Amino acid sequence: MTSTAAHVPPAFVASAPPQLLRVLGLAFGLAVVVGSVIGAGIMRAPGVVARGIANEPMFLFAWGVGGAVCMLSAMPLVEAGASAPRAGGAFPIAERAFGTTVGFLAGWITWLGNVSAIAYVAVVFGEYVHRLGLAAPIPTSALACCLSLAAAAMNLVGTRATGASQAVASAVKGAGFLILAAVLLASPHVTPALSASPAVAAGAATVGIGGVIMAIRVIYATYNGWAGAIFFSEEVRRPERALARATFTGIVVVTTLYVLINIAVLHVLTPAAIAGSDLAVGDAAKAALGAMGDTAITAFGLFSLAALANLNVMKGSRITFCMARDGVLRKGLAAVSTGGTPVWSVAMLVFFSALLAATGGYETLVRISAPWNICAVLIITFSAIRLRIVEPALARPWKMPLFPIPAIVAAVIQASLLVLLVWDDPLDGLWSAVTVVAPLPIWLIFARRWRREAAGD
Repeated sequence: MTSTAAHVPPAFVASAPPQLLRVLGLAFGLAVVVGSVIGAGIMRAPGVVARGIANEPMFLFAWGVGGAVCMLSAMPLVEAGASAPRAGGAFPIAERAFGTTVGFLAGWITWLGNVSAIAYVAVVFGEYVHRLGLAAPIPTSALACCLSLAAAAMNLVGTRATGASQAVASAVKGAGFLILAAVLLASPHVTPALSASPAVAAGAATVGIGGVIMAIRVIYATYNGWAGAIFFSEEVRRPERALARATFTGIVVVTTLYVLINIAVLHVLTPAAIAGSDLAVGDAAKAALGAMGDTAITAFGLFSLAALANLNVMKGSRITFCMARDGVLRKGLAAVSTGGTPVWSVAMLVFFSALLAATGGYETLVRISAPWNICAVLIITFSAIRLRIVEPALARPWKMPLFPIPAIVAAVIQASLLVLLVWDDPLDGLWSAVTVVAPLPIWLIFARRWRREAAGD
């Protein structure tokens, strides 16, 4: 197998399959990485992490390690993705390396990850609306569903407009967090009397391995999205160069921002105060600037969450689009509007994310989705190794140094994290596994028919 077209039936290629629009630039690629990562997590996660890791140096070290793991894990993804740039994230890479069945599983897992990400971002959005004292009679779950629908509407406007909005939103978010860090670092050290919810107060007393594992879960989820540029390989100009630049630069920017924000929060609050907070960044701003600081940070959080939900819809829809175009899913999901939006893929993604958001459980969604994200990275890592072996002559615009050491180390780290999370929470791990494998028998029944539909037979 020597080319991307080898995965698509000849008749399907000849019939001019639906195409995305190559209208995005390097700035968008960088904005995708930064924008995919920065959102709900950094506003809420420090409190959960501090409950498991109370030591200040270790607390900050854990955030730095999270960025380093992302950088290492990105190496096989960038090598494989830049070699055959196609939309859809892990799906086209796994399909090329291991065939259609593994490709389907990779696509399904990454799609699930996007559905859950939209859902828990939407849930936190609803919580922030209530924190501002708005829409009190409306349940959090209903507000979450409204955000999902609004993100779908924005995506339907078209790729060019959505891409431009993401570039602006990511720039605003990055600048906002830098300004926030500077303001907090310039403020005196204060330990306010926090009025944490009973659940948070109980969680603040969490000690032992369970607290540490939950901290690892949350840090991993907070960095989730670093692979965002790979989803738009067919829409970014010169993807063979833009993918590496956007991914690695974006990870460095995000890691720096995360460490700075946590240093700034620790400058204002003690670890115990952070652990007792369900929105540590907002409480730090409130301690430093008064009630207006908390209001400003919460409002800024709403903006960040809305932008992140919109971007996750944009990413997730490319997965099912690519799978449908290749005949792995129903052909209709590959329909593209004149503006470059895979309309039915967007509709399906938002429908299921709204259902999931209706549950209203942030930490439950994080626990169930973490294994999916890890498995997606593992599949990409093994795919990059296999492609080096079976396609040694494939042009690789970016090659990981010291191959295969970075890929092996990344695989060991990700596999260890997966074992740790499942060991700590076997029930949610079981639900994660069941969700992944349950549709496989149904897919095997219909896969051949969908292939024929895609080929125009």
